Amino acid sequence: MARTPLGKTLPDFPWDSLAGAKKKAQAHPGGIVDLSVGNPVDPVSPGVQLALTAAAQNPGYPQTAGTPELREAIAAALTRRYNMQVDRVLPVVGTKEAIAWLPTLLGMRGETVAFPSVAYPTYEVGALLAGAKPLRADSDFQDASLVFLNSPSNPTGRVLGVEELRRIVAWARETGAIIASDECYMSLGWNDDNPPVSILDPRVTDGDNTGLIAMHSLSKTANMASYRAGFFAGDNDLIDELLLLRKHAGLIVPGPIQAAMVAALNDDDTEALQRNRYASRRAVLMHALVDAGFTIDHSDAGLYLWATRGENCRETIDWLAERGILAAPGDFYGPAGEKHVRIGLNGTDERIDAAVDRLAGA
Repeated sequence: MARTPLGKTLPDFPWDSLAGAKKKAQAHPGGIVDLSVGNPVDPVSPGVQLALTAAAQNPGYPQTAGTPELREAIAAALTRRYNMQVDRVLPVVGTKEAIAWLPTLLGMRGETVAFPSVAYPTYEVGALLAGAKPLRADSDFQDASLVFLNSPSNPTGRVLGVEELRRIVAWARETGAIIASDECYMSLGWNDDNPPVSILDPRVTDGDNTGLIAMHSLSKTANMASYRAGFFAGDNDLIDELLLLRKHAGLIVPGPIQAAMVAALNDDDTEALQRNRYASRRAVLMHALVDAGFTIDHSDAGLYLWATRGENCRETIDWLAERGILAAPGDFYGPAGEKHVRIGLNGTDERIDAAVDRLAGA
């Protein structure tokens, strides 16, 4: 029997469909303003760079579990910054890799893996790689054995509150399902009346992390996307299981990166500075979009504005591209997103100002 290549079972890579719009935006006399990918543009802090350099001379194999210093820094930062109750932690080689392989490592073949109706595409890809049944669901998770949550959401910026998270955890307790909560944008909350809350917050768990995993990254908070620096925390048994499997698979965060992560996790001032940069860009970009006829939905937190002109997202992408602005079409994230576009806050101040000027002349 002929082999079916695994890649044939996956959806098309969504960004490939933006080639035409990108070419149009690049042709703008003032150059492209690329707000389509959550790619950091601000510098990595000197402290992180120095830590990386200082550890570069170490020739030995790093620890899959992370150095004691890294494990301590992860747990302390999660508690200090996000009010999380943390016992076990595990560094991972960027959260995209870890999310993509999580259903496989947890043995979800033939099981149902649920994720939000409008969601980061890697949740679905992870389910398909594992041979699981993907399910788009925001509340009725049916018989799912693994549920991906994403709060604050990429792309919508929607935030799940304490009571909603408690209901989901109660359902998981009854069914035995595992909850994996992607919290990479936790530090970027913009609405004091609806602040982001971790799945490991004691107000959600009552002190019991059984069946729960929180997933975090330094890509956005510390501009370390190129470092591939992420980490998991949560249920002791699940973290220990993932540690064993990742040892066998050789999925190890490089030693110098681990040292750089410690520096970033101990530096709250730089994290606050980056948050303030995004807050400033968000304020001017949101104002310009509304003045240009857009409606902003959700967007209470995160690195993006979830915007609509009430038309198919591809028409909006073309409209923006004519003005030299590239955004991400909402249909990347599921059929329910087809009338929205995701517009990033991750341009430099100069590029955000260029976008604002072009929107003002629309």
